[in-house]
Amino acid sequence: MTVLSRAPVLLLLSLILVGPLRADVLDTLPEPLPAPDFGLDTPAGETLRLADYRGRVVILNFWATWCPPCRAEMPSMQRAYEALADDGVEILAINVDEDAATVADFGARLGLGFPLLVDPGSTVTLDYGVRGLPTSYVIDPEGRVALELLGDLAWDAPEVLDQVRALTTP
Repeated sequence: MTVLSRAPVLLLLSLILVGPLRADVLDTLPEPLPAPDFGLDTPAGETLRLADYRGRVVILNFWATWCPPCRAEMPSMQRAYEALADDGVEILAINVDEDAATVADFGARLGLGFPLLVDPGSTVTLDYGVRGLPTSYVIDPEGRVALELLGDLAWDAPEVLDQVRALTTP
């Protein structure tokens, strides 16, 4: 078994060890780091590239349907998506290693309006160094990871919305 083929198993073990977390705000990186570019498909087969969102703030959320904290934070993420739409903020939710039908069904049941992406083989998940689910990164308009969080979050909380909005202004 190669390191790459063990990665999903290691990610699952890290989730069991870390357990659910609840944060009030995102962590600020001391120095923003370049966000790895990627191209992933939606369940409908449309390919979205991170580079296409350059100049905008992007929230990347790594999640899975079997992850209770991931499922719990999705309704607040939808409300945040609606609240931040006029600010030009995008949310891309990257599902970790599940099939497109499962992801599409989940999104439809919850009425999610932001793009859900499928990461078969967890390639992008590994590129971002995700250690547990959910994990989120907020990318600034210059394409750098500025904020991060391991654990779930009330995305529609005023202090979180303010943190994200602060990245939209130069």
